[in-house]
Amino acid sequence: MSASPLRTIEIGSTREEADLTIILMHGLGADGHDFADVAEILSKSALPRNWRFVLPHAESIPVTINNGIPIPAWYDIISLTHPREVDWNTVHHGQAQIEALMTQESANPILLAGFSQGAAMALHVGLRNQSKVTGILMMSGYLLESSEHPAPTPEQSPPIAIFHGQDDDVVPLEAAETTLSILKSTGYKPSYKTYPGLPHSVSQEEVQDVFNWLIELAPK
Repeated sequence: MSASPLRTIEIGSTREEADLTIILMHGLGADGHDFADVAEILSKSALPRNWRFVLPHAESIPVTINNGIPIPAWYDIISLTHPREVDWNTVHHGQAQIEALMTQESANPILLAGFSQGAAMALHVGLRNQSKVTGILMMSGYLLESSEHPAPTPEQSPPIAIFHGQDDDVVPLEAAETTLSILKSTGYKPSYKTYPGLPHSVSQEEVQDVFNWLIELAPK
């Protein structure tokens, strides 16, 4: 399975003008348009800073929990367990696609971000490319891990932020807590915030918190 170039939406600064590039990955069954409005808000709020958002569209692949019907996905989910049971070959394929996109955008500091399955991919790729990312942002996500694929130990140890709704019934809060625990025990120092009453979605408060966190990391 070769890594073909991903189609993307680009919002904010051009690649030449940007001082921070944020690759923002959507969740299962969605596409890059899913977070275009959020990217627009964050980009305009950042002015006069030059932030560039790159929102890739995942390929449509057969997904086991969708009865094998192809939908946009970063990898195949076999079972909704925690940790998720996944097809690791498809994880590696998605990783290669994101890494190719990172190479394309490498003129600027890169931050990997995502929602749900996209957040899992942001963390997975970010931990394996620590010297190439300035931070990792997870919204309603989880750690992809198995006995054969443990979390890498810290090298550059990029900042990691975990935001999660307390009433999430798709990716339960337990998954975020497990992710936090494993990252800490491995040697990372992630920040963590949960939102009472928030289901599997993003709130205005969370978007503001994301903006504040990005401001802390962004080049001055």
